[in-house]
Amino acid sequence: MAGRLFPAVKFVIKGGLAGAAVYVAYDQGLLGSGTQGAEALKKAQAALPPAIQEWTRYIGWELPPTPRFDFSPSDSWNKGVQTVMSALSVAPARACEYTVEGWKFVKDLVK
Repeated sequence: MAGRLFPAVKFVIKGGLAGAAVYVAYDQGLLGSGTQGAEALKKAQAALPPAIQEWTRYIGWELPPTPRFDFSPSDSWNKGVQTVMSALSVAPARACEYTVEGWKFVKDLVK
């Protein structure tokens, strides 16, 4: 009986953790628009360093200061979308070029 119950309990726990992670991501605005994601990132950048410092003091570790950098998720997202769309727009032409090159290669092998 316990052999059948353990996998079910394990599945329920994993499903609960996954559901909680999705809920927290939705609640913090990570699944919303790009501006909501950028705001959530700014909140995390403001909240994480003090929390990490508190935990390191509690544990007794000494960590170097966190580096500062400017990162805009919306700009990166837009750049990624532009890159993908650019690649998709030239894909038919590239496929034709590669097909011609492949046929030339096969013809040279047959000769």
